[in-house]
Amino acid sequence: MENWIKRIFLNDGRRPVVSAVLACAMATVGAGQAMAEEVDAESEAAVKPLIEPEVTPRRVQEDLIDTEDFEVGVYTGLMSVEDFGVNFVIGARLAYHINEDLFVEANYGFTDTSETSYEKLSGSAKLLKDDERDLTYYNLSLGYNIFPGEIFLGSKYAFNTNFYVVGGLGSTQFAGDDRLTANFGWGFQMLGTDWLSLHLGMRDHIFDTDILGEDKKTHNLEMTTGLSVFF
Repeated sequence: MENWIKRIFLNDGRRPVVSAVLACAMATVGAGQAMAEEVDAESEAAVKPLIEPEVTPRRVQEDLIDTEDFEVGVYTGLMSVEDFGVNFVIGARLAYHINEDLFVEANYGFTDTSETSYEKLSGSAKLLKDDERDLTYYNLSLGYNIFPGEIFLGSKYAFNTNFYVVGGLGSTQFAGDDRLTANFGWGFQMLGTDWLSLHLGMRDHIFDTDILGEDKKTHNLEMTTGLSVFF
């Protein structure tokens, strides 16, 4: 065997081409093995970190969020009673949240109305007595949160919000009579904490009157703001 290899590499000049080809092939195989060993060594070094990190799990305690469904609050604002001016209104509300979208709301409010333009111009003619000018209403409504979201104050504070629509039926006591009243409107709620919220809203209280001598349907707009708490 050794003589055969010697004859290949140390030929007598009769097979120079074959000897050169075999020599190149063996050199190539040796270089390939050396490169493969070097690549394997580099791969092991890349996979194995130089320093093993020590990771300790950190316990995180989440804030507890209240799950109360009842909400009670007070509100104040302005109410425009048709033909009787714009006057200060105050009221209270009680709501029960059926789920995240639906809620039932009861409202009670009152305001003092002003004199009509006819009374002011006539001088002495009075359409209503003083105690009949007080307007009191109560109603029961169904609300729906249509646009829940968030509002950001600066870069550190974020508050949950709800834009909702509401409508229902009730009664209005005015000018000595109780009048069936429908109310429709919208509201915006911002939760300052998990138990305190701010409300902005507008309602239209619709009822029939005949105070000025003819039956007509009146639209009485109310704009309010208030605070409420969950319990």
